[in-house]
Amino acid sequence: MTIQIINIFEKFLFKRYGKKYGIFHELFAPDQVGLEVRNLNYEKALFLKKTFLTKGFISYLKEKPQKGKYDFLTLGTISSLYEIISETNSSEHDELQTVIYGKLKNYTDDKRQALLFLEEMGLNTQSVISMGILNVTPDSFSDGGKYFEKEKALKHTIEMIDEGADIIDVGGVSTRPGAEDVSNSEESERVLPVIEMILKEKPETILSIDTTKSSVAEEALKLGVKIVNDISGGTFDKKMFGTVSKFKAVMVLMHTKGKPKEMQKNPYYADVVNEIFEFLETRIQEAKRAGIRKIIVDPGIGFGKRLSDNYEIISRAREFKALGHPLLIGLSRKSMLGNALNIEVGERDVPTVIAETLAVKNGADIIRTHNISYFNYLKKINNFINNPFDLENARNI
Repeated sequence: MTIQIINIFEKFLFKRYGKKYGIFHELFAPDQVGLEVRNLNYEKALFLKKTFLTKGFISYLKEKPQKGKYDFLTLGTISSLYEIISETNSSEHDELQTVIYGKLKNYTDDKRQALLFLEEMGLNTQSVISMGILNVTPDSFSDGGKYFEKEKALKHTIEMIDEGADIIDVGGVSTRPGAEDVSNSEESERVLPVIEMILKEKPETILSIDTTKSSVAEEALKLGVKIVNDISGGTFDKKMFGTVSKFKAVMVLMHTKGKPKEMQKNPYYADVVNEIFEFLETRIQEAKRAGIRKIIVDPGIGFGKRLSDNYEIISRAREFKALGHPLLIGLSRKSMLGNALNIEVGERDVPTVIAETLAVKNGADIIRTHNISYFNYLKKINNFINNPFDLENARNI
């Protein structure tokens, strides 16, 4: 069973769901969302439909190809959906109601309990958090080889910290489409000395290790790294969850469709956000069973996605908030910008910050980016939009 809050106020989504459930276009309203519960048995599906129909809500059931399984959808404002779920008394379906209520709360609550562990790390969750990218690789798509030398990597890290980067994400393997993997030992040789140098020079730095290998993650965590950023969500290395759990570290669970070498070979989704949502929910459950409590989710823009998929993810980013964990978005200088605008990597910083701004307005808590100075403009303007009266003190910022 999957419970998802759908941004059905987006016209392209209303059209898609209208086709699935047979919704008349006259029912479109810009302030409503869709509450969809997928893969229900008939008893639970009928309970939900009757519950909402008796309160005057338009509700639908769609039988799935799997025998005895149904998808349920109802339309309404968040506040009205809250009210119905809160008022309904059914001991038989109490667990279902509780889970739905939790998803609604996560979707709307920007001051969630899920952000507390970030605050405990010393991060300011009242504003969007920056994760500066440090590629210690010879073949990264954006800056391959530029910071491959350890001294240059350290210098660039200090520059990002001085510019205000909240987290530094250190990666020793290129994850660009078509990239080859490297051995555990080679990856370790690239990143571990740099991590040591950074923490010696700037011991308070919050470091993240961008790796899918548990052995690399373990050595980095021993040195003082606080976050493991795994593009596979722990699927490439079955020991990863155990390693992260042992160190009580933070884990970024990202979605990808295949390894970098083949991930862009004709990826296909019937509904990209729904499929990523279900993947992340499953990985969250697995991570929690392994003892991991500090989780960040990342839908994986550019990783096994079509061009349109990447833009749909940004448009529907808030839907991932219902998972109940901080949302990280990484789109800096990616081909989704180059291919859409017909520009090269060196021209993508301005489009990057524009797209990042939209991601933040749609719910992103953390932005993984190359250009921290541009990100600072995003951060300040976003803060002014959220707190217009702060402009009176702008000269002091």
